[in-house]
Amino acid sequence: MLDAVYQDARKILAKYLPPTRLVSTQSLRKFPAQNVFLKLESELLTGSFKVRGAIYALNVHQQAGGACEVVASSTGNHGAAVAYAAKLLGWKARVFLPEKNNPVKRANIARLGAEIVEKGSIDLAEAFSAASRYAAETGAFLLNDATDPDLPAGPATIACEIFEQQPQTEAIYVPMGDTALIRGVAAAAKQISGTVKIVGVQAERAPSYFLSWKEGRAIATETCDTIADGLATRTPDATNVEAIHKLVDEVMLVGEDEMLAAIAKLLLQEHIVAEPAGAAATAAFLKSRESARHAVLLVTGANISREVLLKAVAG
Repeated sequence: MLDAVYQDARKILAKYLPPTRLVSTQSLRKFPAQNVFLKLESELLTGSFKVRGAIYALNVHQQAGGACEVVASSTGNHGAAVAYAAKLLGWKARVFLPEKNNPVKRANIARLGAEIVEKGSIDLAEAFSAASRYAAETGAFLLNDATDPDLPAGPATIACEIFEQQPQTEAIYVPMGDTALIRGVAAAAKQISGTVKIVGVQAERAPSYFLSWKEGRAIATETCDTIADGLATRTPDATNVEAIHKLVDEVMLVGEDEMLAAIAKLLLQEHIVAEPAGAAATAAFLKSRESARHAVLLVTGANISREVLLKAVAG
């Protein structure tokens, strides 16, 4: 039986978002009888799955009578999701970005009307500190997608859609950044199917949650310098580590070149645009020895910079 919170998330999100497509692909099959599907979260309104969590979390906060200004720190997709959700609900939004950010994602946030503040160099540490200070000073609602308790129910609806679209699903490959996505998807999927395998995917150059999952404790890394800005986590949250240690069956690492190759394959053979984090599940599947007859790979985002896209295609 699906938890009431996931049922509630489905009802709320149905007002704003259509189910995303689950498409079959032959180019990724490892044996003739295998069915491989791509879950196209990249087709959502902001080009990323993140909008599911932002809309749901802001709705919950609004129902509780909270503030109507939201602040967030982001490498891009969460910021755009927060900006979109705020605009939808009539909130003010302020998004803190690292100074070195994805220009496509920054443009999305600006287009959606949020105020943008740039703090720090490459990762989220300084941007998050600045966002936290602003929230404390103004009373704005700080929506941290790594730790907000309500937000994972939004992406959990992805699992519900997958099993409605393909009830025989045996394995789901999920990119793993701040882990809200995989915690939501895995929790809901395992309530629906007692046998489904959840495979998390991290970048080799940002392996903090991979190391933490493996050891069962939070392990920070010195850097998280990867083209997959959506996977660029350096300091894992201990509670999240505990959750993924219980819910996730396997975690794989993918290299920069492997993500670029997956971007090119999705574009040239499947006509699907994916950013590096969005192509990470495909990259992991390509190097795996997956034996599941029905596997689903999440394509989580399409907000790729021109530079990275050209590099992938030139490959």
